[in-house]
Amino acid sequence: MRARSALFDVYGGHLRERGGAATIAALVRLLEPLGFAAPAVRTAVSRTVRQGWLQPSRLPDGPGYAMTPRGERRLDEAAARIYRTGPSTWDGRWHVVVLEELPGRDSRDHLASELQLLGYGALGPVTWIAPRPSPELADVLAAEEVAARTFHGSHDGGDAELAAKAWDLAELGRDYAAFVAHWHETVSVVDETDDAAAFAASQQLLHSWRKFLFRDPGLPAELLPPDWPGHAAATFFDEQTLRLAPGTSRFVDECLRPVRNVSTA
Repeated sequence: MRARSALFDVYGGHLRERGGAATIAALVRLLEPLGFAAPAVRTAVSRTVRQGWLQPSRLPDGPGYAMTPRGERRLDEAAARIYRTGPSTWDGRWHVVVLEELPGRDSRDHLASELQLLGYGALGPVTWIAPRPSPELADVLAAEEVAARTFHGSHDGGDAELAAKAWDLAELGRDYAAFVAHWHETVSVVDETDDAAAFAASQQLLHSWRKFLFRDPGLPAELLPPDWPGHAAATFFDEQTLRLAPGTSRFVDECLRPVRNVSTA
């Protein structure tokens, strides 16, 4: 886990529902159980500000940082897929993105990573599909200075076969099963009454689970293989997150509580 990723997880999972901002001191306290020292946290905050995800914010306890509107959109979209907060919105049509030209190699690799994070799978070098449009697509294309045509369309053929071409569902299913096998031994033994331990475990679990966002577009059930391992993995993630939630919440609240200096005569 990198400090920048940990920041995103903390803002998305905890700070968004607590006003959306925190001081550097609070962020240092929050990331300490994850093994990050103060200099690493400050560096990650500065880098995230430069990238347009965080912005300075004046707080009652002093200078702090809040997510930018762009960052909030990314957090909202990620949360909907991490926690499966909404029902499937697939209407039988695909959102198709056709790049007007193929960018250079470095830009192409970065664009591919961003499109995958938004839930798009590649059918070819310039053609991408997703079960639903992403509100961030225009921002991603503009940032890479890439022009594209976008439209909705129905596939004249088997949609499950098309999904299997755009995403490696067999490998993804194996990795979901491996996720459960690994984290069941690691997280299940964590004492949920130890607030710092509960927080650290929940963030490490979330970080590992969040990696699936780059690979799983959230396909509707009718397009997935039978006995899809992703369902069992999602249930495991939800159960462990819920078990660790009370201690995690107490730890976050304690870290956000203002630290008062006590002067002595």
